[in-house]
Amino acid sequence: MQQRPLGKTGPLVSALGLGCMGMSDLYGPSDRAESIATIHAALDVGINLLDTGDFYGMGHNEMLIAEALAGGRRDGAIISVKFGGMRDPAGNFVGFDTRPVAIRNFVAYSLKRLNVDHIDIYRPARLDPNVPIEDTVGAIADLIKAGYISHIGLSEVGSETTRRAAAVHPIADLQIEYSLISRGIETGILQTCRELGIGITAYGVLSRGLISGHWSKDRKIERDFRAHSPRFQGDNLDRNLALVEALRAVAEAKGVSVAQITIAWVAAQGNDIVPLIGARRRDRLAEAIGALKVELTAADLAAIEQAMPKGAASGERYASEQMAMLDSEKA
Repeated sequence: MQQRPLGKTGPLVSALGLGCMGMSDLYGPSDRAESIATIHAALDVGINLLDTGDFYGMGHNEMLIAEALAGGRRDGAIISVKFGGMRDPAGNFVGFDTRPVAIRNFVAYSLKRLNVDHIDIYRPARLDPNVPIEDTVGAIADLIKAGYISHIGLSEVGSETTRRAAAVHPIADLQIEYSLISRGIETGILQTCRELGIGITAYGVLSRGLISGHWSKDRKIERDFRAHSPRFQGDNLDRNLALVEALRAVAEAKGVSVAQITIAWVAAQGNDIVPLIGARRRDRLAEAIGALKVELTAADLAAIEQAMPKGAASGERYASEQMAMLDSEKA
């Protein structure tokens, strides 16, 4: 397994990370045994970065990872945890809380659910508008001194917030959506991270399955986060799937799958970028791992750009109320 440093201060991680959210939440039912088998398969091939959030399934995802890492597998894993997302008993998101006192509470519960003595990377899931980022990062830095956390990460914040955070404590990585149809970080955020020596862990590289090559217009998504995503709605879906078909021609000419060429494109944007793959099954994981063998030439990159040009996506990546919560989307 290829490895990449996560920024200039973070750990050495596998060239692909495993995003575990879908094993517990937001993408419809999942199979517990298959989820654990998928985590084991990832670890067995050298994928060591496991990404989760304490609010994924209201703690279920952390407990699932704990079960998967039982029996001596913890030493081979780097666990990245997002915190701060607040949810009600129905599963609705009701805000964010990154106050220092809340952070100490959140980390205590995560350590217990994960059954670990420390968390490798800890990050606020979103910028809390009521708490200065300096206070949030400072509180995590105190937990580093106490031995409960190893590194600090950020998620979905813009350049100004990133700079303010890095002035308090070194930041290992920024976790942010990045794919062929979500390229907002290219207009400043990526450059800021590179200037500061902060790595990128890119989620949504397949745009929640939309550009995986496996999505069907007729797929039912009633009990699924994607039912509320503008890119999966009406004419937007038709136009986005037409882009996928154009990309499929490029992938087939290369002898790879659509998902593989899409993942390979993200990985090719720099050695400081680690794509997170939200595979819930071993077959999808195996397909994603195959992307690491895909070498994209200048001609390939040009063909990909022609098939799926920057800004070609129809619809925003989140619904409007969620977009308003993203510091990364602010000018």
